[in-house]
Order: sequence, then structure tokens, then C-alpha cells
Amino acid sequence: MDLFWKASAAGLIATVLVMTLGKRDISLALMMAACCMIAAVGITYLEPVMDLLRQLEEMIQMEQGLLSVLLKAAGIGAVAEISSIICTDGGAGSLGKTLQFLGSAAILCLSVPLFQSLLSLIQEILGQV
Repeated sequence: MDLFWKASAAGLIATVLVMTLGKRDISLALMMAACCMIAAVGITYLEPVMDLLRQLEEMIQMEQGLLSVLLKAAGIGAVAEISSIICTDGGAGSLGKTLQFLGSAAILCLSVPLFQSLLSLIQEILGQV
């Protein structure tokens, strides 16, 4: 948890610096750098979760690749949200909303194999194969 507190402190310090610098290009770059650093710390906390999901995948013998689709969707959602917030903070709110839409569209496109598997499972249950 030590890394969490350090990343939180760095985020707060970056916020104070951004507020002090005002609307300059350097403040946007500082904010983006802080976001990337904090996201990298967040990713390290996901390693035990990934191990647990791999164990779960082996236990229930999930179809190969379905778990990776779910994880990619979560990653796309997180990146789209962070990018959107940065754009909105930088004064480009419409660009931020468009990035959120792009993230949603990418997740839907990525989810097509999941929907196909679900449809085939439903057909198998109903005996319509």
C-alpha cells in the first residue's frame, strides 16, 4: 500500500502545480504525466486480480480468449475515460465526449465474440443447433 500513498501524494502535488501554473501547455503535460504514472501504479495492483482470473479460467474451463476479451474491454474503458477527462480538463469537452463514444464503440466491437458465444449457448440449451 506504500506505493498507493506515494502515487496519491504525487497526484495531489501535480494538482497543486497545475492550479498554480494555470492554463499553460506545461500544466496539461504535467497532468498527463501524472495520470500516466498513477495509471501505471494502478496496473501493478491488478496483477493479483489477473492471477485469480487465470485460476478461475482454468477451473471452469472457459473458452480460450473470452477472459482476454473482458480484460481488453476493461482496459479500453479505463483508457477512454482517462483520455476523456484529460481532454475535458484541457478545455476540449466535445473531444472528451467523442473519446468516450469511441471507447464504447470499441468495447462493443470487441464484445462480438462474447455475444456469439452466448447466442450459440442459448441455441444449444434450446436444442436448436
